[in-house]
Amino acid sequence: MNNALFSVPQTPATPQIGTVGRRRLMIMAAVLPLVAWRAHQNALAAPLHWQGLAMGAPASLVLHHGGDAPGAQAALTATLAELSRLEAMFSLFRADSVLSKLNRAGRVDNAPPEFVALLRTALNMAAFSGGVFDPSIQPLWSLYFDHFVVGGNTQPPAADKLASARALVDWREVRLTGSTVTLARPRMGLSLNGVAQGFITDRCSDVLRAHGFSHMLVDMGEPRAVAAKPDGSAWQIGLANPREPNRALHTLSVLDQAVATSGGYGTRLDVAGHFTHLINPRTGLTAPAFESVTVVAPNATQADALSTALALIARSDTSARLALLRTQPGCRAICINSAGLVSELS
Repeated sequence: MNNALFSVPQTPATPQIGTVGRRRLMIMAAVLPLVAWRAHQNALAAPLHWQGLAMGAPASLVLHHGGDAPGAQAALTATLAELSRLEAMFSLFRADSVLSKLNRAGRVDNAPPEFVALLRTALNMAAFSGGVFDPSIQPLWSLYFDHFVVGGNTQPPAADKLASARALVDWREVRLTGSTVTLARPRMGLSLNGVAQGFITDRCSDVLRAHGFSHMLVDMGEPRAVAAKPDGSAWQIGLANPREPNRALHTLSVLDQAVATSGGYGTRLDVAGHFTHLINPRTGLTAPAFESVTVVAPNATQADALSTALALIARSDTSARLALLRTQPGCRAICINSAGLVSELS
């Protein structure tokens, strides 16, 4: 998946690629739009800037605090604490995370409410999409990662290995009973990477609003525009060309909405780009490298999950894409094909 988003206008940003195995490439302003902000702020109220990582991908915040720098610092501290707390639940790269414990043991009791909520969202999207979106994709991802990234192979995995991994992927075998999560078969595994960054963006937005911030663009892997910019205008988000991720092909005006882009060019597993990190659980095949789907939604969790699912439906199957989109009120989708043509699903 490839989040290829820009805040515009801005100086062209240097591409930042997350840890191999992440589903995302975020090409977004490392510093969110400051020109308009500076024109409307007084000399004593310089914005507070933060750049870092969220779930292994680039993340950033700029807080316009109206002169209350201590309040902004307190809000930032609380936001980063929330980010750390959520990563301790959802990370595949931390052995002590709730998700890693579940994948090792096949069961977790007393899962935190946020973990339960996000898993329920993922399972709901799996149901809506007929299993195209599937949080139990981890065995297939592990096979591809070990084959290409660890093993250095250039040809696809053997058919029998692919079939064995696919047999472990089935969202209907994930049992959620109260706060207990159980994987019905040995060697199953979950990944929430198709939705966790959006969820974290939403939760961090809530923390900042609780501290009194009402005009902000929060990016924890997926950007969410909360209210307008300080000058009252909408946030401008540019969508990248899949073949030239530094160049925006289309610009969205976003107000009180979130944006997520999914595309295979985010992480190519082989040098030629024939195999990507976006894997269709029903076929075991990976999505094309040079196509993307962007979703604009009321919140980042919804945008994240829906963009992943839409990117895994064949571009030729417009009816299936439209049917899924229409299950999600308030959402719209913008597609960029391998030739760089932009179209909107409606």
